[in-house]
Amino acid sequence: MLDYETEAAHYDETRGGVPRAGAAAAAVLRLVPPGARTLLDLACGTGLVTERIARPGLRVFGADAAHAMLRAAAPRLPGRAVRADARRLPFPDASLDAVCAVWLLHLVPFTGEIVAEAARVLRPGGVLAVTVDKDAAHDVGSDIDALLRPHRAPAAAHDRAARVDALAAAHGLAPAGATSFTGHGQGATPGSTARRLRAGHYASWFRGDPATTETLAAALAALPDRDRPRPDPEYRLVSYAKPGIS
Repeated sequence: MLDYETEAAHYDETRGGVPRAGAAAAAVLRLVPPGARTLLDLACGTGLVTERIARPGLRVFGADAAHAMLRAAAPRLPGRAVRADARRLPFPDASLDAVCAVWLLHLVPFTGEIVAEAARVLRPGGVLAVTVDKDAAHDVGSDIDALLRPHRAPAAAHDRAARVDALAAAHGLAPAGATSFTGHGQGATPGSTARRLRAGHYASWFRGDPATTETLAAALAALPDRDRPRPDPEYRLVSYAKPGIS
């Protein structure tokens, strides 16, 4: 996994910036009940998405485990950014109306613990909204995808939709809705994908020895228009509700 203490300094400009953040925030709001008064954004990072999850009457908090990310988030979330592990949140039982996790579950093997903790802090009627199948959204149908797909190991994805559905059910959360949004500025180029592959950025889903990695990186670099971005990915966001009336 990336070192998010060092990533914080250039995270926003390398991840699609405000357009991508705005699309993600709008998607979260589509799945949060109109009467929700409190929301916690897990792994909020620099707070670029979190500050855009905004509407009248909704108080939004951000939590992240990386000091550098929280330093960047603090001006965007004055008094509402907390350092916390998503598995051990500093909130009482049944104290929040909504929890969201955008681009988190694919990074960690302890998805179940995160879902369990979210279920704990949600009030009856509260909603958990999470992105699923993130890695599978990239480069679908492109020449990059055609080259890499045979070497992917989708069953290992921690945010696989079917897996998250089962975990949510195990913790008493029922499917409540789904939406999608565009990852603006995230359309990869063959050249950038080759560099990321060599740097190990796809370790969460790529299977292959160093020789195979180098062979694929070279094949990516040889594709036509190696510096032309392919279409932006479409991310999927799903929600689960805690039974009861808040």
